[in-house]
Amino acid sequence: MQSKYKVGLMRANLLIAAGLTSFLAATAETLPDALLLGLAALWLAVTTTQMAHRHRHPATVPWQLMPGLLLAAMLWVTPERHLTWLWAWAILLMLPQPRWMLLFNAALAATSWWHLQPLLGLEQWALAGLLLVGLMLLGLARSLGLQALRRRIRHRARLSPDLPLWPSQCLRHDIQRERQRARLENSHVELLLLYTGRRQLWSLADRLCRELRPFENGYRLDRRTLGLLLVHRDADQAAERRQALLAPLDDSVRARVVTLPRLGSLTRERRALKRQTRGVEVREVAHHD
Repeated sequence: MQSKYKVGLMRANLLIAAGLTSFLAATAETLPDALLLGLAALWLAVTTTQMAHRHRHPATVPWQLMPGLLLAAMLWVTPERHLTWLWAWAILLMLPQPRWMLLFNAALAATSWWHLQPLLGLEQWALAGLLLVGLMLLGLARSLGLQALRRRIRHRARLSPDLPLWPSQCLRHDIQRERQRARLENSHVELLLLYTGRRQLWSLADRLCRELRPFENGYRLDRRTLGLLLVHRDADQAAERRQALLAPLDDSVRARVVTLPRLGSLTRERRALKRQTRGVEVREVAHHD
């Protein structure tokens, strides 16, 4: 399959939607309507350019709020022209988003429907509300099902297709495997933990994971913490390579090195990393439960 995540097809759909929205903006009869449709076209176009076959995507909260706010604004400003857009709320709920945002969009949908009462009449307005609730429940069920599926996939899939970067759930399993390998092969295996800012995490992961060997892996433990399992012949080689990896990093990055197979509690080491005052700390003997 040429595009595992079908990014090309998604981009094409977004470009078509952006083109149609631009046409509606150009033919709008009022300035507020034209501005809102123009913003919607711009949002679709920028989303298209930001999509890529990797982890980077416009997932910030303001960016996720834009579709719901624009849809609600259009239904409020010119409801007679965008009446059929009311059903788009069901589609919007199917997009990947936090649960609080699902509730926020549901509240916007209810507000938009309530605002249409003078335009539709009581019977049509009530029927439209019942249909909207049914469609939104179907969209919500689909969204929750997709979120559960994505969580299961993230637990056993790479976070970035072109990098050996894995979710935190894989680290504990790999630690046990590397611990046994270190005992059998008499190799020097160490866990390198790095704590950085949220905005620097992905760039740091990209830089370090490209320096890993084919049999080594990186892990995203949380929004600010990375882990690397490094395998060496002996402690001298480990120290030399560790220095080469950490030398280009700025002072804001904190690093903690724990040698296997004597790693005890990963949770305690992560807590110690957050409290750590020195830039780099090497522990030959770790905490044990």
